[in-house]
Amino acid sequence: MDHIRFDAGEMTLIIACKLGSAPSITYWGKKLDDNSNIDDITALTVRRVVSGSADVIVEPSLAMEIGLGYSAPAGFEAHREGRSWGSHFTVTSAEKSNNQAIIECHDEVTQIKLIYIIKVNPKTGLIQFASSVTNTANSDGDKDILTINKMATIVLPIAGRMTELIGFTGRWADEFRRERMKRFSGSYVRENKRGRTSHDSFPAVILVRPDTREKSGEAFGLHLAWSGNHIIRVDTLMDGRVLASMGALLFPGEIRLKAGETFHSPEIVAGYSKKGLSALSRQYHDHVRNQLIRPAVKKRPRPVHYNSWEAVYFDHDIEELKAMADKAASIGVERFVLDDGWFGSRRSEKSGLGDWVVSDAIYPDGLKPLIDHVTGLGMEMGIWFEPEMVNPDSDLYRAHPDWVLHLHGREQLPFRSQYVLDISREEVADYLFQQIDAVLRDHDIGYVKWDMNRDLNHPGNSMGYARPHAHVMALYALIERIREAHPSVEIESCASGGGRPDFGVLAHTDRVWTSDSNDAIDRQNIQKGASYFLPLSVLGSHVGPQKCHITGRSISMGMRAATALMGHMGTELNLLTEPEDDLEELKIAIALYKKHRELIHSGDYYRIDTPRYINAMGIVSQDKSEALYSVAFLTGYHNTHPIMMPFPGLELTYNYKINSIWPHDFKSSTILDKKEIKEIGIGEYFKGATLHNLGMQLPPSFPETVHLFHLKKES
Repeated sequence: MDHIRFDAGEMTLIIACKLGSAPSITYWGKKLDDNSNIDDITALTVRRVVSGSADVIVEPSLAMEIGLGYSAPAGFEAHREGRSWGSHFTVTSAEKSNNQAIIECHDEVTQIKLIYIIKVNPKTGLIQFASSVTNTANSDGDKDILTINKMATIVLPIAGRMTELIGFTGRWADEFRRERMKRFSGSYVRENKRGRTSHDSFPAVILVRPDTREKSGEAFGLHLAWSGNHIIRVDTLMDGRVLASMGALLFPGEIRLKAGETFHSPEIVAGYSKKGLSALSRQYHDHVRNQLIRPAVKKRPRPVHYNSWEAVYFDHDIEELKAMADKAASIGVERFVLDDGWFGSRRSEKSGLGDWVVSDAIYPDGLKPLIDHVTGLGMEMGIWFEPEMVNPDSDLYRAHPDWVLHLHGREQLPFRSQYVLDISREEVADYLFQQIDAVLRDHDIGYVKWDMNRDLNHPGNSMGYARPHAHVMALYALIERIREAHPSVEIESCASGGGRPDFGVLAHTDRVWTSDSNDAIDRQNIQKGASYFLPLSVLGSHVGPQKCHITGRSISMGMRAATALMGHMGTELNLLTEPEDDLEELKIAIALYKKHRELIHSGDYYRIDTPRYINAMGIVSQDKSEALYSVAFLTGYHNTHPIMMPFPGLELTYNYKINSIWPHDFKSSTILDKKEIKEIGIGEYFKGATLHNLGMQLPPSFPETVHLFHLKKES
């Protein structure tokens, strides 16, 4: 076959795969008619030879390898001791079966096999691209070792009308910031060398038209399902083509293949929407919930968390923790997570990492008394680990200083008083499994918070080779080994907050910690950014102390609780010192979360275009029978009245009753408004079309106020 075509969701994908030619994308975009002729599409896109260029037209290939001869950034670079670097891959076989295609290519000159596996979700239209290269040399001598310098998973052409792009950046405690900019001549490049997904370069990019908004316009999205070093490129070439690519960023000599060995690239999950950014996000949410999260976890309601970190830090006292558990249970908490500080000499961040044995000094009778107390209150017990790390001041490091990643001849870069273990070494992985397995086997624990609190700055092994890629692969393998041994235990991916929240780690875990900042104002923006690719069900979102420990800002319980409610809700504050009226308000919010969490975690998500002083979103049940909308006033507004806000996603023909469910004691921001909120449309029925197109006049509200509106279809 010369072409493979997929029609799914809102998109059509056509791949040219003629035997003996380089594979390429003929078309990717808005769904074409069934009777569209591929030959016509090919003919209409033919380019003419022009002055100042080669005498033949070279089409971009899926690999954009150097031997192709295309004067553009390469997507694949490999060599054998500086030779055999000019690969040019041609198709040797192509087959399509249902929603999957496999395209095999070879280059006999450089002796490399390249395989693409392409899977399409028939419902959403999301495309999963994976690729692998195999060294097909005939011998296994050193001169036949294939060193891969660069390998984009795939290089994808993007329609030229997508003249803007949205990238994702941030920092610790301020993740998922968006940067929307005009595409420019040259290359948009983001490189991440931190050894983890990172806070400042979430591995995703969205290409859009200038008029693309949440409810309308075209958008192409790409996400790299990988938890380590990566590179993102959008290249605008002088010939007018636009090429987007992603892949693992490789250190020198990191991937060296002997004859017969294969390297697998991380997967790209790509999507297209003609109905705006929120529609694109809903495709990705569907992917996470139905392809990545385990069925048993998806089926179970997400429990309300209590996490001990910001309440006690390293100052563990078993009686105080029991009292905290009593308070937590009384307000409706369902899972009690004991954070850092329960093991070895861990009285601060400076010692104890690696010694995963319960501290006799803090817990003389072990963890069982606390766990029995927690489970006796009807809550599940969770516990914190940071398996990939070790303190120099630890029994483990004193016994095995050679187990850490390092760069020979270079001083270790200080970073949170800890080093990174080389978990790609079998004996290191075995040690960590045995330590974690023993804690989980000997205790009634149903949840693990898996943390990672430093970058991989000098990621070399004892032989001098770079190991960041191997580290990520070993991480996945270790987590899977633990999950197989303890299938009922859920695992959270945390890396100083949102430092490792990608689709790669979510294939092995059940939740991500979105950010270390529990500042509700910052969290509104952080969680909005995360929602472009991640559903609310996996976003850990906690109510922190009134005065945020990171930003120093004091925020009302009403805003803190309503912000945490729109995610996987939890609490992380000292319940013994919290004012009773705040605890009562938190208790009401937790009950509200439990009442609506099935809708929040399974419904269709809609971000709403609003002025900057408001952050608004909605969740609509898939049968359109109910919806929940969150409207957060972040600051004051310039006009005398706030905006009319639409309610997207409703069934236009249904009648819906609007109920205000938060704040439970709302008071208008103007002393002249003596009416209760129920008198301005609340509690009445309105046509879905009217709510969708016109919306509702929002009530005058103080800054840092969150409204939750629940809409129910007329029975």
